[in-house]
Amino acid sequence: MLRTPLRPSPWLSSAASADVLLKLETLQPTFSYKIRGALNAVLTLAETMGGDVPPLVTASAGNHGRALAHAAREAGMPLTVYAPENAPRTKLEAIRALGATLRSCRDYDEAERRAKEHGHSGSAMFISPYSHPDVIAGAGTVGLEILEERPDIDVIVVAIGGGGLISGIAIAADGLGAGSVLGVEVEASSPFTRSLAAGRIVEIEVGPTLADGLSGNLDPDTVTFDIVRRLVPRIVVIPEPEIAAAMKGMVAEERLVAEGAAAAAVAAVLSGRAGVAGRRVAVVLSGGNVDPEKLKTLL
Repeated sequence: MLRTPLRPSPWLSSAASADVLLKLETLQPTFSYKIRGALNAVLTLAETMGGDVPPLVTASAGNHGRALAHAAREAGMPLTVYAPENAPRTKLEAIRALGATLRSCRDYDEAERRAKEHGHSGSAMFISPYSHPDVIAGAGTVGLEILEERPDIDVIVVAIGGGGLISGIAIAADGLGAGSVLGVEVEASSPFTRSLAAGRIVEIEVGPTLADGLSGNLDPDTVTFDIVRRLVPRIVVIPEPEIAAAMKGMVAEERLVAEGAAAAAVAAVLSGRAGVAGRRVAVVLSGGNVDPEKLKTLL
């Protein structure tokens, strides 16, 4: 795992009339921030259980599965990953290459349901990609690094899938008495926006999106809903064309590859929806695992 750079973005700064920096989690060994939570969960298990750790099982849209497969291989732990059949090929191939057993599912919701059932059977330990204390704590180190380097940051912009990353960052920022955290969801999958409006976790209809890492319903038992409700003051919702524009802009202007989930956070700033003019802003570039064919089509 790396301590990743916090790089100024003249392009986004100009577009948003703000001082914008990019937290480059795309440079991690598995090309997403997920390695932080996965390593923390595996190392904590190894320390507390020694040689008695059972096989692991998880659900993933791709990045968590890849990160947990990397961590499990390093620790010598067997791992089964349930993933949507339409997940990016680059993510699925990486999971297999790291030695995990891959189970294909219709969509993310089915993957999470089957992975939890596998864990409840007693034959493996389920590690949630977002609703797990060690995963959330690991993700929170993104926020700690940002605020250690730039304690004057006013806003950290974070895309939301299951809420593990933004929960960890919000806890870190709150503990340091630092600036606020802005959440970003996509129109095709915005379970937090809908659930917060309802005052409880509700099931939504999930549509197709470039931000595959943010797609899917929330686990009804997730701990992240209450954390986000308490510590994240605002969430904005981004349409697909703005995600595509952000992905293209990252290549053209920053010479960086951002998958759709990471580009959603960029889009919030680029489009003006974040409303950060005149402020010091850190945008978490959460991952760069996008299929070459998809990127070629966008460009």
